[in-house]
Amino acid sequence: MSLNYIKNFYEGCVKPPTVIGQFHTLFFGSVRMFFLGVLGFAVYGNEALHFSCDPDKREINLFCYNQFRPITPQVFWALQLVIVLLPGATFHLYAACKSIDQECILQKPIYTVIYFLSVLLRISLEVIAFWLQIHLFGFQVKPLYLCDAGSLGQKFTIIKCMVPEHFEKTIFLIAMYTFTVITMVLCVAEVFEIILRRLCFLMKQ
Repeated sequence: MSLNYIKNFYEGCVKPPTVIGQFHTLFFGSVRMFFLGVLGFAVYGNEALHFSCDPDKREINLFCYNQFRPITPQVFWALQLVIVLLPGATFHLYAACKSIDQECILQKPIYTVIYFLSVLLRISLEVIAFWLQIHLFGFQVKPLYLCDAGSLGQKFTIIKCMVPEHFEKTIFLIAMYTFTVITMVLCVAEVFEIILRRLCFLMKQ
């Protein structure tokens, strides 16, 4: 539900002045959020319940799962969507409050510069999120996780844990990486569209 609120808020503001920006809004607000909200819950929703170790004790399972997942993928990707959304949403909210038309954004230099910077900030946040995702989750979810349970005072410090539905999670990881790359490419393309349309506007004057 929270993802729908984000989508409705984003669409309620002034639409992006570029064609690529509008496509990015559609892709970002619909496809990516739907994929995370619906399929993400189906894949990761009960992961903690089915994560089991040997010996299969509740305290060991919880300890090793927290070690395996310092942050759950759903939470990370939801934070990524919100943070990446903020620069554009802030600008469009400001434009809506000031009654700035969509056409005026690329006609007045100050609005163009601010919007241009918001797109660059969006790219930077996507790159940071991409790097963090690689650092936290890697590119593959292995079926077996070796947990260091020495701090629990166990006889064996290295405990084997089974990761449920590892193949589905690997596919989902690759899909989320793909979505991030697509949004970054769209943002870079929007930068060139802003420059091109601004130059065309200046040449017509």
